Amino acid sequence: MTMRYLGFVLLVCFPGVLHAQSAAQPCRAPRLVGGYFVPVQETYSHGTKLAYACENGQKLTVEGWWATSTCQKGTWSHKPQCIDENACIPPTLANAKYTENSNGWYVNGDIIRTTCDKGYEHKDRVATARCINGIWSSLPICEKSSDTCSEPPKIPHAVIIHQDYQEVFAADSELHYECEDGYTVEGEQAKQSIFCIAGNWTEGPKCSSVTEPGTGHGGSAQGGKDWGPTTSASSGTWPIGGGSSIGSGLNEREIQTQISPINNCGKHPTIYNGDVSEIHPLFLKYQCNSFYKQVGPEEVVCYTDGTWSEVPTCKAAYCFLDTHEYPYLKPAGVKYIKDGHSVTLECVRLRQWWTDHYSLAQCTNGRIKINRSRPNSQLVWLSTKTVSRGKELAWVSPKVVAGCR
Repeated sequence: MTMRYLGFVLLVCFPGVLHAQSAAQPCRAPRLVGGYFVPVQETYSHGTKLAYACENGQKLTVEGWWATSTCQKGTWSHKPQCIDENACIPPTLANAKYTENSNGWYVNGDIIRTTCDKGYEHKDRVATARCINGIWSSLPICEKSSDTCSEPPKIPHAVIIHQDYQEVFAADSELHYECEDGYTVEGEQAKQSIFCIAGNWTEGPKCSSVTEPGTGHGGSAQGGKDWGPTTSASSGTWPIGGGSSIGSGLNEREIQTQISPINNCGKHPTIYNGDVSEIHPLFLKYQCNSFYKQVGPEEVVCYTDGTWSEVPTCKAAYCFLDTHEYPYLKPAGVKYIKDGHSVTLECVRLRQWWTDHYSLAQCTNGRIKINRSRPNSQLVWLSTKTVSRGKELAWVSPKVVAGCR
């Protein structure tokens, strides 16, 4: 009895002992139907990594043909599981959400409906996807809405409050600026808002230095005018945030659009499906990702008011074809074809004595055409579909040819 009480006292006085025991709790061997794992043990100590794979006709519920799971305080980091090869695992979608299945996967034929994040919309109004023989057909794409705004303008001596950083803002979004200590909004309160309207931000506040004794205005005083802080540019030194330079003959708008070194504008603007390809002291150049083409200015410059000039956009330049929708093609999943390129697809052999036949799918200016190659290499058009930015809209020809005869 004395020893039992002593043990209780030790646990009370030294709770770290109990915590250490819990943290080191082992895991039981997982039950993996249709698969196998190594090493095979009845129990696994905390931190042990288990590798596993599935038998033929089965696949993992995660990407790849093998995976690992780690024992963490008595449970596995994810449950090792094998499912039918015709089932689908949850897709990864950018800027979108959907209700995930409770078992973590989807049977053949299941349909999911997606919802785009705020500020995004479904490309070509496609919001659903279907699981077909283990592959998701026509996964929805959420792209930036035309009436949304990108990163808000950077204003010298000001910050945005009550809002985390993000790259896209929905229409009618409101952001609040506040000047740093020692600066105030010209003629207004210490806070001022901007709004996203029709894809553009409204004009933001300007933060000026507060009045200093002996000068009457912040900064240098010349002839009773406050010329404000200045930025040195390749074309000279120009005031920012208003005023005019002595003898320059330029109005305020002309001054604000003078080019400044790019390091005066801070973080480089980002574009979707593209990135900066060249950095020059006075400009940036961008390059779009594969399957996209650049639209807009070739160079982006920094203005002396701390804002960037217009940035280019990357537009889709590809078609896609779901082979499951063509009965005369061997199923090979979804094929993405770059504009101006083509891919060769194998046809279904309806008779044993046939030689192999192939179809050629070609993408031209967003339109996809499918033709067939006969043994004598003559090309015969089977069908034509109109494709708008990668999405099928309607049949151009109502004639459907069954098989590659």
